Amino acid sequence: MNRTTRLRVLVGLVLLTLNLRAAITVISPVLGDLQGSFGLSGSAVSVLATLPILCLGVFAPLAPPVSRRIGVELTTVGALALVTAGILLRLLPSTPALFAGTVLAGAGIAIGNVLTPAIIKRHFADRTGLFTGLAMTLMALSGAVAAGTAVPLEEAADWRTALAVWALPAILALPVWGALALHGRTRRESAPAHPSRTPHASLLRSPLAWSVTAFLGVVSLMFYVLVAWLPAIMRDHGYDAADAGTMVSVMLTVGIPLGFAVPVWAARLCDQRPLVLAVIVLKLVSLGGLLVAPGADWVWVCLLGLATGSAFPLAMTLLTLRSPNPLIAARLSGMAQTGGYLVAGAGPLAIGLLHSLTHSWNGPLLLLLSLAVPETLFGLVSARPGIAGPGDGHPVRPRTPPASSRKGINGINGEQSVPGALPAEADSFCLVPVDGTRAVVVDGGPPDPGAGRTEPGKRGRARGWSG
Repeated sequence: MNRTTRLRVLVGLVLLTLNLRAAITVISPVLGDLQGSFGLSGSAVSVLATLPILCLGVFAPLAPPVSRRIGVELTTVGALALVTAGILLRLLPSTPALFAGTVLAGAGIAIGNVLTPAIIKRHFADRTGLFTGLAMTLMALSGAVAAGTAVPLEEAADWRTALAVWALPAILALPVWGALALHGRTRRESAPAHPSRTPHASLLRSPLAWSVTAFLGVVSLMFYVLVAWLPAIMRDHGYDAADAGTMVSVMLTVGIPLGFAVPVWAARLCDQRPLVLAVIVLKLVSLGGLLVAPGADWVWVCLLGLATGSAFPLAMTLLTLRSPNPLIAARLSGMAQTGGYLVAGAGPLAIGLLHSLTHSWNGPLLLLLSLAVPETLFGLVSARPGIAGPGDGHPVRPRTPPASSRKGINGINGEQSVPGALPAEADSFCLVPVDGTRAVVVDGGPPDPGAGRTEPGKRGRARGWSG
């Protein structure tokens, strides 16, 4: 891939990720206005808050098969068109249009979420951590800005203006990805046809894939519960609507630097378990603080921002690190986000119903605290070195591969996914067995000229080869 094409993909990635949070986070600060405008019941408001997350799980399985059939670029165009149509449909003075637009926007975001790790794995495999961090940062930034500006825009104009402005990034992204789709179609038509040698074993038989799915599910559940209900919790603590909305924005904003740093750190480690434990500690402290010391709400909100701002990027990075190639990255991303978001989708609704039953936020906060147990268990399994597959390999001490077979990052039996020598600036990697005779590089890493062998869990210089 030449430098110009790579730059176009980078611009497209930036514009795509700007559209993967805002249409969701802009809703919670104006839920009260929506309830008044449309005459929604409390249950309907809970459904409206939950619907986008459910859509992320329901529509995520469409992304891998559709992208294989029509291409990643054209599928991305479709996702952005759905986001645009959904945002605009929500502006109509109709309750069915409000819910239908939410479904369309959620479907587009779901497909874009699944494709993002595959795009990074395909075009930026030498800098997985860097570009995953960039994507997570932009997602968090757009979500924070959308939440923080919703109430001021609503007060300056109306709630329709607060929602409508977030159609602009999707409209800007459409021609960029349209051009990439046209270029990709031309490239595929001119390329010689050859059968893919990528294995198609089901990830449903992979314990590691299921652990990644469960970890993403719990992390996402926590994130979307807080996005949906933190304003209500803060208003119950005595803050007005503007301050409560600002707290959501602060929570999303303070995690932005870690949203960039954590994927870079994770990609340079063969074992990400220390990062998982750090995230869990932050969540326990911040949620416990909201429960027992509400007078320091701003402190706990900032710590929650650090925790959620680290947890979700870490989970998304694991989707890429546990995949040996872009095809598996898309399949694992689809599986994890389907199961994960279906689990997460139950969160806002369950928390809302629990609050309605107890008329207190203590029960919901205790429930969120209890989720630290499964998040820790699944996170530690997901963070161990390995790649997702029926066998779920782990790092081994490989014998030095012959020079003739050192083909590129993630090569399997001489098959290249990234041609050429391993670049010096690439992320670190771990070697894992694919079966009894083959090994693959999970991610790139700085070459060590003196290394002929690589210890398990350590960085080293190697490529995929046949044993």
